[in-house]
Amino acid sequence: MRNLSYLIAALLLSGCASVSLERDFDPSRDFGAYRSWSWMDDKLAYQPDDARLKSDITEARISQAVAEQLEQRGLRQAADGKGDLKVQSVLIVDERQDQITTQYGGGWGGYWGGYWGGPAFTETSRVDYKVATLQIDLYDGKDGKLVWRGSGEQVMRSQPPTPAERERAIRETVTQVLSQYPPR
Repeated sequence: MRNLSYLIAALLLSGCASVSLERDFDPSRDFGAYRSWSWMDDKLAYQPDDARLKSDITEARISQAVAEQLEQRGLRQAADGKGDLKVQSVLIVDERQDQITTQYGGGWGGYWGGYWGGPAFTETSRVDYKVATLQIDLYDGKDGKLVWRGSGEQVMRSQPPTPAERERAIRETVTQVLSQYPPR
């Protein structure tokens, strides 16, 4: 049972280190024509709409990281809110579960025949965990249609991160998601 708890801990910690990225875009759009951006009315949406997730601090961290990354990609924030692109981020937290099956015991076969070892048994455990997804949507400022979407998904640790770890994780995730923009 002790080995199983180490396995579960390793599985959850390994998920923290990597961000699974996805993107989609409208190939008929000329992304070179987009020069400026502005925020949608709701900069950051939360799913589920849960007061425990909402935080002005989180919104400020995500907004600043997105603004910096768009600036690095040659897009300038429109002062009047009339950018070529409208930007919205969505923070999604899902509850998920996996089953882990571990086999113990059993025999080993020797070269000359015969088997050694004790009886075999299998143990299956359910692991509940949370996954956070940061999705960044870019809409055309004129027609309001979605032109690009990128997201990064990551398993959340069971222990809450420190404020410095949260800021670093948000910056890294936003950087990775927007590294896929503009589409090539």
